[in-house]
Amino acid sequence: MIYREYGKTGKRLSAVGFGGMRFKEIDNRERCVEMMVAAAEGGINYFDTAPKYFGTRSEEVFGAGLVELRRRKLPYYLSTKTFAASDAAIRREIEGQLKRMNVEVIDFYHVWCVTSLADWQKRQRQGVLEAMVKMKEEGLIRHICVSSHLIGDEIKELLKEEIFEGVLFGYSAYNFAFRQKAFETIAARDLGCAVMNPLGGGIIPENPEIFDFIKTAKGQTVVEAALHFLFAHEHITTALVGFGNIEQVHEALRAADSYRGIAAPEIERMKEALSGSFQDLCTGCQYCDNCPEGIPIPKLMDAYNQKLLYGTDKAALDRLRWHWVVDPAEAERCTECGQCEAACTQHLPIISRLAELLEMKK
Repeated sequence: MIYREYGKTGKRLSAVGFGGMRFKEIDNRERCVEMMVAAAEGGINYFDTAPKYFGTRSEEVFGAGLVELRRRKLPYYLSTKTFAASDAAIRREIEGQLKRMNVEVIDFYHVWCVTSLADWQKRQRQGVLEAMVKMKEEGLIRHICVSSHLIGDEIKELLKEEIFEGVLFGYSAYNFAFRQKAFETIAARDLGCAVMNPLGGGIIPENPEIFDFIKTAKGQTVVEAALHFLFAHEHITTALVGFGNIEQVHEALRAADSYRGIAAPEIERMKEALSGSFQDLCTGCQYCDNCPEGIPIPKLMDAYNQKLLYGTDKAALDRLRWHWVVDPAEAERCTECGQCEAACTQHLPIISRLAELLEMKK
């Protein structure tokens, strides 16, 4: 396993992190704990979850898993997050998290999912910074971090606050060009850097033929290639992989063990081919899955990805019909209230894409 310094914290994190958002069998506690143990035995020491992943079930699974890691004397760092902003709300949140995860302190605690400067300024007014400092002084958390979806120059405003010791943000082989300025800002401030969706929320492994060109070695899988692309960025501390099953854990561990560096010309070749090509793809975070009309927006957006990837309406319609068993007519219920677009961390034009899917069927 590769280990790197997380900013100025003195902590060394594994280059592959364990993300608790995509368990395939979240209700199979034994299977999920088995995955966490396999990861830790393979050298992964960064475990990240959040209070709304599967309700609170991801944190509950982590609680059982961390007990087992301690029993086996396997080292780990724990990361989780909060949407709360006031002192009272954060305190209620963190007290529940400590109980669910069977710990007395959280190593990396994130102000979660900052999607706009207006959102950030609102949380500031509610006292989020003061509250986080207080929680650290009380020994409930060790490091104050932020999970951000801001891009370009916007993230500079967020990171003016010297309070943050690390940043979690989206960066991968398919969207790096769109996030490059944010990455450079994080690196320039020497902050800990964890990247989410390193496999594009499953887009890369599900479309190996499209991303085949990112491979740089014989016998390399597209997952290994995507992770190696990130490992080549020395300012990235850890790539947070959302594991669905234990086979995916082992594949990521193989990627770390097989990494031997990538020559600069190869990196530039990949960047040239990738730049601007895939930045409009939905990563499947499902934050938009709150439609008041009950429209299955994440499934429809996943289907629209197929149109972007393959360039045909048929690819999108086939995805809906055979993979999701969803009728594009579901989109007819859209009232254009905008709730989904407000929740979208990538600021995608969801409403117009729903309209396009409807037109495809005609």
